[in-house]
Amino acid sequence: MSVPTVTELLLARAGDEHPGLRFEDETYTWARHVRMSAGLATGLRAKLRWDIPPHVGILADNVPAFSLLLGGCALSGAVLVGLNPTRRGEALARDVRLADCQLVLTERRYQPLLDGLDLGGAEVGALEAPEWWAPREVPPEPVAAAPGDLLMLIFTSGTSGDPKAVRCTHGKIAFPGRMLAERFGLSTSDTAYVAMPMFHSNAIMAGWAVGLAAGATIALRRRFSASGFLPDVCRFGATYASYVGKPLSYVLATPPRPDDADNPLRIVYGNEGASADLAAFGDRFGCAVVDAFGSTEGGIGFARTPETPAGSLGKPAEGLAILHPGTGRPCPPAEFDADGRLTNADEAVGEMVNIGGAGWFAGYYRDPDADAERLRDGRYHTGDLAYADAGGFWYFAGRLGDWLRVDGENLGTAPIERILVRHPGIADAAVYAVPDPVTGDQVMAAVVPSNGTLDPAEFGRFLAAQSDLGPKQVPRYVRVVDELPKTSTFKVVKRQLAAEGLAGMVWELEGNGYTALAQP
Repeated sequence: MSVPTVTELLLARAGDEHPGLRFEDETYTWARHVRMSAGLATGLRAKLRWDIPPHVGILADNVPAFSLLLGGCALSGAVLVGLNPTRRGEALARDVRLADCQLVLTERRYQPLLDGLDLGGAEVGALEAPEWWAPREVPPEPVAAAPGDLLMLIFTSGTSGDPKAVRCTHGKIAFPGRMLAERFGLSTSDTAYVAMPMFHSNAIMAGWAVGLAAGATIALRRRFSASGFLPDVCRFGATYASYVGKPLSYVLATPPRPDDADNPLRIVYGNEGASADLAAFGDRFGCAVVDAFGSTEGGIGFARTPETPAGSLGKPAEGLAILHPGTGRPCPPAEFDADGRLTNADEAVGEMVNIGGAGWFAGYYRDPDADAERLRDGRYHTGDLAYADAGGFWYFAGRLGDWLRVDGENLGTAPIERILVRHPGIADAAVYAVPDPVTGDQVMAAVVPSNGTLDPAEFGRFLAAQSDLGPKQVPRYVRVVDELPKTSTFKVVKRQLAAEGLAGMVWELEGNGYTALAQP
């Protein structure tokens, strides 16, 4: 498949008078979308300096301005910088400065977040201001664009440190859009529902670009809402939707209705969904759920197939390998005992690496050290841990930073988390390391009860009955919380949990049960 540009995908819709963008009560045809984007492109060409990086920040929810401005950047040669509205103070200012924004366009609701900050000279403008958002429509006169040209800077979630600005080229955005549109047979008769935040890669590459490439209608939701999901699907006639992380779980937690499956949804595509949720969501809402593995960086990715075992990421494409972090050599297949426990974790668990090259990774913006960490010896290192079974199926084992060293044995956090959420009374769980007073780590878990309560003795009995939970994997400490700290893209911030230590309602393992720790 040839690699298109976003500009090419937009120009293909220039004469299309069917609905291209819907938001609440607003509707834009594709032809009008392209003309408005062209008008914004004209404004950007006049406004920006072009002897320095022509970068434009946007601080907004999923509103039409986001889509139209992305089109304007594609047609003008500017670069759109997705800024996270949940960032605050110096953290937000740092993102603006790092991305070399000349201009930051913000919804008025978020403008106070920028007041008084050192933005490195960036001018701030309101998206609703007439000089920017007058309905000016002109025929497109695009600058030349190649697949390798930079179009967006998208920040990583920042779960393990300051977010990095990932360079997202025309090809990196347009290629998955076209590929997924063709894979799922989407066309102008479809509607792509985009509720994940557009400052993140999932919404752009697995949502917006898919709708654009297919010529489908893109239906925007300002922010994801579990209770609003099905009403939106029915209202917009959505046939396709994307997700990342926990949204499937949140939708499944809404009260079921007898007509849940009476909706137009056919395909739900995303990544990091819980295995149990994939089938349950498809059964309840009468659609196919396709879960893939990938990252904003784009250096590696593959999807589950029908024969993929429960809990597995699937089989990798050619050129991917699991390499031992210590030796750099390929890891042997995982071995399991009769109870399903992984018996050779030290040898079988390693880092997922694209040994064929960088894949779609185009580097981080102004972070050569991070580039060098990702690309070593011509290989892309994900920082993610996995192991493979004898059949070649891969299983996620956590992040390199999540690796626990317990009694001289390396443990991944993800397998433990998968066991904890089997408990019918647990809605969410995260496993992380706390220091052992002698050496290494101890296992700690934070759990969110599904009904607000959890009995420590019963929970201990439950864990003791899980035959595939090894003795070193049993959490020494369990903290009961109302919710886990998460990024705006639903990823758990484990460093915050680890920093909070034993504060709050914490249980300690005693024998096969748990007792509450006394709090100072």
